[in-house]
Amino acid sequence: MATTKVLILYFSRGGATQRLADSIAEGVTQANGEPLLRTIESDQDAASSRDLAITKADIDSCDALILGSPTRFGHMASGLQKFWESTSNEWLKGTLINKPGAVFTSTSSLHGGQESTLLSLALPLLHHGMFLTGIPYSQPSLHGDQAGGSPYGASHLQQSQTLSDNEQKSAQALGRRVCQLACVCRDSDIDS
Repeated sequence: MATTKVLILYFSRGGATQRLADSIAEGVTQANGEPLLRTIESDQDAASSRDLAITKADIDSCDALILGSPTRFGHMASGLQKFWESTSNEWLKGTLINKPGAVFTSTSSLHGGQESTLLSLALPLLHHGMFLTGIPYSQPSLHGDQAGGSPYGASHLQQSQTLSDNEQKSAQALGRRVCQLACVCRDSDIDS
């Protein structure tokens, strides 16, 4: 059986979204998957060039995609929006149809637009025909504090430079869930 490849595509300027991506990658690894951490080329200052820039080949080869961005006035960062606007060929080919997708975000203030950002991140995944998943309320870390995520996806409130224990657990749970769903979807014959 082939290793399940989960593409974790994100943009991070201050490092918080990158830390969430790292925790999600830990969850993918816990589910015996291969996390592919990728970022976007951007004219904005990025937190790190540690991870490779996304290529269309990454989209073609992934079994699932988890998308993350800091909140920018309740919406995803402009560089991610620009990237999605360049994926018409993948949309026409149906490259992501019937693959699991999920989203994550970070904000610098309480009520800073986490849920609206998660919803804006979900829209291109739905347009590409992906199965959108979140974090179910059966995940105990959703009940631990006000910032550790929601059913829409993992999130981080930047009151400190580190993720809270609940934020980390929610992100890992999201990575595991998406990886497990990717195994089921890849090995099933689902009509598109």
